[in-house]
Amino acid sequence: MKTILNIIWLVVSGFWLFLGYMLAGLLLCITIIGIPFGFAAFRIGVYALWPFGYTAVERPDAGSPSFVANVLWLVLAGWWLALGHIFTGIALCVTIIGIPLGFANFKLIPVSLMPFGREIVRTDEAFAGW
Repeated sequence: MKTILNIIWLVVSGFWLFLGYMLAGLLLCITIIGIPFGFAAFRIGVYALWPFGYTAVERPDAGSPSFVANVLWLVLAGWWLALGHIFTGIALCVTIIGIPLGFANFKLIPVSLMPFGREIVRTDEAFAGW
């Protein structure tokens, strides 16, 4: 089921969101200071390309540098990317078939707003330690 949802996602919205993240990553990598932010955009872009079967978990070892990086990210690119997920999620929820895809967009909003201090893992690995 995850594969079918990922294929539909890729065709309907995943590829376009992926391109948005890649563009944001390239723009952020223009300066040396922006390179970590660009890599974060690339990492989330791959997650946005194929999201079913993966989840973002918070890293317990992330400290105040992650908080500062998240604040800068929010100003530079986070709110633009989150708006893309909100509008795409609402548009997908109009149809019954698109509702799971819309929820996947809403799942990506917290990651697009604050990516630092989070790690993207397979869903079965996320709860393995519990």
